[in-house]
Amino acid sequence: MSKTAVVILAGTDSHADVGRLVNGLETAKEFAENGDDVELIFDGAGTQWIPELEDEDSDHHELYQTVRDDAAACDYCSGAFGVADGVADSGIVRLDDHDGHPSIRSLVSDGAEVITF
Repeated sequence: MSKTAVVILAGTDSHADVGRLVNGLETAKEFAENGDDVELIFDGAGTQWIPELEDEDSDHHELYQTVRDDAAACDYCSGAFGVADGVADSGIVRLDDHDGHPSIRSLVSDGAEVITF
């Protein structure tokens, strides 16, 4: 069993960003389906996806739902990118371990492989 952190940094501005989001969600799903320990973290501009993915009309809502229980968001970036209310409404865990951000070092120290999209 592997331990993996999938970090979504891509924003919502371009077709390429959508591709990175979907690839990140699919990667997290693959790890979860195989019984691996996976954490999905929305960080930076990636926090913008949470309110959109929570919307049942989103093209990627169903995929997101498959890994939602493993998801968390950067507390600082949720505010910096104007989605703090949407993230709070989602009930997703907000991480603020290192100066308001998730601690990537802690993930690595705990043996997680970090994959960024």
